[in-house]
Amino acid sequence: MRELFIDRAKIYVKGGRGGNGIVAFLREKYRPKGGPAGGDGGKGGDVVLIATGSKHTLLDFKYKKHFKAQNGEHGKGKNQKGKDGEDLIIYVPVGTVVKDAQTGDVLCDLTREGQRCIVARGGKGGRGNARFATPTNQAPRYAEPGEEGEERWIILELKLIADVGIVGLPNAGKSTLLSRLTKARPKVADYPFTTLSPNLGVMELDEERRLVLADIPGLIENAHKGAGLGHEFLRHIERTKFLLHLIDVSDTREKDPVEAFELINRELELYSPELTRKPQVVVASKIDALSDRGYLNQLRNYFEEKGYPFYAVSSATGEGIEQLKEALWEKYREVENAPVGKV
Repeated sequence: MRELFIDRAKIYVKGGRGGNGIVAFLREKYRPKGGPAGGDGGKGGDVVLIATGSKHTLLDFKYKKHFKAQNGEHGKGKNQKGKDGEDLIIYVPVGTVVKDAQTGDVLCDLTREGQRCIVARGGKGGRGNARFATPTNQAPRYAEPGEEGEERWIILELKLIADVGIVGLPNAGKSTLLSRLTKARPKVADYPFTTLSPNLGVMELDEERRLVLADIPGLIENAHKGAGLGHEFLRHIERTKFLLHLIDVSDTREKDPVEAFELINRELELYSPELTRKPQVVVASKIDALSDRGYLNQLRNYFEEKGYPFYAVSSATGEGIEQLKEALWEKYREVENAPVGKV
């Protein structure tokens, strides 16, 4: 079900309040003039986000929106400091971007397992009266209150971390191709919008050559404005090294492959010009249903003249799949080894 993949959430976080310092004096039998002995308050706990690979969506935040760390304890007599409040640990998927909801500023980008980010710091504990004793004021009768913890609304956005993003119109065959290239088993059917959330799969050529592929839900015209399903998932393409652009050639009278290619690229550019600067490999799908194989040569010439590597496959029969696997690995190596800004 679509609702099970939640890739954006807004939550409220608040650090714990610092404990108050207290006013206290020693009252012991053998120390009649023991003096001030009010202890400091403990520090409030922080709210900390930690990235974990065991979570894959932001579903935990669909209903629970408010998170507050523990307050620090108040100070005690005999110069005893109050206990610090415990930090509140919140686990989020690897790939989560954290933004301040009011300013839009990025607070942190959690791209590694175990990476931490403090999103709301706890308040400092107040000082007890023992801290204010001086030669001229040996019995101060005041102490500091604890400070309030930081509080804010934050936006969590999940961006899948994959090497290759598979894009194309709905029903272009992305999910089926992903199942052929990897061991992923996404939902597959012969109608648009089968994919309601991104699917990940690992393509293994051998023990040392592995790529993570993401099947991004089909984009349609005006997806950048929110049309269709694709707009919600465009952000997942941003982390990929390059794109596999799939075009359906099974019915060229109904959908012109070149027009489909250009439509998707327009949507990518309108969402973020950076996306269109990503390298792309163009792959013609469903060639088993193409009666005129000569048309593939026309497409190959067209795309290669524009600088796009071109491959043709049939996920149904397996034709071209192994060649495409090797080509994707070589493209990955090329992109990884290229100087910054050059591919």
